[in-house]
Amino acid sequence: MSKIVIALGGNALQSKNSAPTAEGQLEVVKNTCERIADICSQGYEVAIVHGNGPQVGRILLASETAKDVTPAMPFDVCGAMSQGYIGYHIQQALRYALNIRNINYPVLTVATQMIVDEKDPGFTNPTKPIGPFYTEEEAKALQEEKGYTMKEDAGRGWRRVVASPIPKKIVEIEAIKNLWDTSIVISCGGGGIPVVEKMNGTLEGVAAVIDKDFAAELLAEQVEADTLMILTEVEKVAINWGKPDQKNLDHMSLAEAAQYVEEGQFAPGSMLPKVEAAMKFARTYPNKKAIITSLDKAIDALEGKTGTVITFA
Repeated sequence: MSKIVIALGGNALQSKNSAPTAEGQLEVVKNTCERIADICSQGYEVAIVHGNGPQVGRILLASETAKDVTPAMPFDVCGAMSQGYIGYHIQQALRYALNIRNINYPVLTVATQMIVDEKDPGFTNPTKPIGPFYTEEEAKALQEEKGYTMKEDAGRGWRRVVASPIPKKIVEIEAIKNLWDTSIVISCGGGGIPVVEKMNGTLEGVAAVIDKDFAAELLAEQVEADTLMILTEVEKVAINWGKPDQKNLDHMSLAEAAQYVEEGQFAPGSMLPKVEAAMKFARTYPNKKAIITSLDKAIDALEGKTGTVITFA
């Protein structure tokens, strides 16, 4: 059976129309898991990686707001908390969706640590958006008051951005591999809990959020997946986005993708990491492919009917 690592974007966990609450998220996740269960029913073996930008931002914001009552949680702990509750929601919803399709497969979440380089340039150039959207005026006020780094996010508003180092090693990878044949594993949630390895071999959490697309790509490499599928809000990747000459892409070779990246066609913190992660997978496995598409088109994309496919050539 074909092995797929699925990276779930924020829209698969929270919609613009749903309340920014745990209950609102669960309703969106139920729909997402129906789609994933449909993929499983087609005979694909899947592993799931999810983002956590809005969720970890809210956890951090709540922790910082309540600092006069209880000490604020460290950033890495907030990431671990988001892994737990998002994984729980996916486990609950996907188990039900599989059961009604007569697929008896355990679903479980692995709290996953991701080793990063403490000298990664991402620590000095924050790019990862987290938390809610703000107006420009609100963003400037927060920047002044709290010292946040605020950036405009792909035309959708302003958000806080934090360090986003590149993942180097999945600490729990052997456990994930061992579970593959018996379970659907949710791992590397939110890109994984970022940790650095100290000289004595211990691991230490750091203040960052790893991009889930790069984490999913690393997982896909290490489990030797046949396909890396990155699910987002749009059916296909486009160049000249939002302009009269916008062009949706069915396929990109590595050379074409590199050219578009060089031209600045893809927004940092949005489509750019998805394309770069897809390129890395295609470069590592020249005979395999990465697909970027929307959740509702996932099966069609796997059948070659839509989506943007990135391959070596």
